[in-house]
Amino acid sequence: MILEVAILDVKSGEEKEFEEVFGKAQKIIGSMHGYVSHQLQRCIEKSGRYILLVSWQTLDDHTVGFRESVQYEEWRTLLHHFYDPFPDVEHYERVF
Repeated sequence: MILEVAILDVKSGEEKEFEEVFGKAQKIIGSMHGYVSHQLQRCIEKSGRYILLVSWQTLDDHTVGFRESVQYEEWRTLLHHFYDPFPDVEHYERVF
């Protein structure tokens, strides 16, 4: 299992709209092959900061299966305009 980690900095004043749109967009990612689960959490200390954690069965399920899909284009259209700066996405594998 692979954990995708993205720290999302949402433009000031757009947090509520982002959360509403994410509520719709999460159905896209949840429908993808290899998807296991996800969490979106709001930062307490930094206004506008969120962390997105997505568990995938394999790295390719995310980097190829999702990112090269038609569904990703919809995801991108719905969400990417909220971010400033655009987030770095990293992938982790369990050690213990």
